[in-house]
Amino acid sequence: MDFKTDRMPLIVRRLQGAEESYWRLEGGGRSRPGSAAPEREESPPGGGGLGLVEGGWFRETCSLWPGQALSLQVEAVLHHQRSPFQEILVFRSRVLIIGGGDGGVLREVVKHPSVESVIQCEIDEDVIQASKKFLPGMAVGYSSPKLTLHVGDGFEFMKENQEAFDVIITDSSDPMGPAESLFKESYYQLMKTALREDGILCCQGECQWLHLDLIKEMRQFCKSLFPVVEYAFCTIPTYPSGQIGFMLCSKNPNTNFREPVQLLSQEKVDMMNLKYYNSEIHRAAFVLPEFARKALSTV
Repeated sequence: MDFKTDRMPLIVRRLQGAEESYWRLEGGGRSRPGSAAPEREESPPGGGGLGLVEGGWFRETCSLWPGQALSLQVEAVLHHQRSPFQEILVFRSRVLIIGGGDGGVLREVVKHPSVESVIQCEIDEDVIQASKKFLPGMAVGYSSPKLTLHVGDGFEFMKENQEAFDVIITDSSDPMGPAESLFKESYYQLMKTALREDGILCCQGECQWLHLDLIKEMRQFCKSLFPVVEYAFCTIPTYPSGQIGFMLCSKNPNTNFREPVQLLSQEKVDMMNLKYYNSEIHRAAFVLPEFARKALSTV
């Protein structure tokens, strides 16, 4: 395969995402496949675009262009800055789901075009088969080509896959019996090691009306592990008290869970067949009743 080449000045602006594809920008060079790669020019403080230029060449590849690449010979960099939209255009591409054998979480995750691959670890294959048989509308995600299904222990899987995921979602049962360990600090520490540098996690966080002491305990040890920790909730009529919560953690100190990464238009909500979620409900999920807000603000 040959690269197209042209000499031209270059305006560098680094984006980490674009509409419905995940872009990868990487440095190129005079070398062709099979030859030695040139040394990378040093980036200025703050990193970004200039670090993508190697030996006077810039190369861009994209998942939309399989087997193709574009190389430009750079005479001068006219402008270099971090895009103000960089953070809001970050799309999470590799997702791990622990549990969730009924398929509900999987169904919602694969709706997002930015998600390239999903690995689901479910220890009980019977749950998956029962959902496919009796809850086909919920289990529809099991037919997604994005899915790799691993029937086995999620603990062992994460131990073998360190710094591998952008997002980890734990959909567990209540903190008793086999699921009790999923609410302990050691489990969150394990998830942290399985996340990439700026990865995030979302775990079943029980109910603020019934398990406030447990939520406080979890929030406390999460804050010792992650720079950003939030608690949110949603309404669900089939759960005791009609609510269930989520513990959200990020390794990136600049993460703001309270604001949606993408503001979904009504057209987008309808296209994705979202029955509960929209941008307004996202923000509302973090507005807690006063008793819960006070209790969690002390830890």
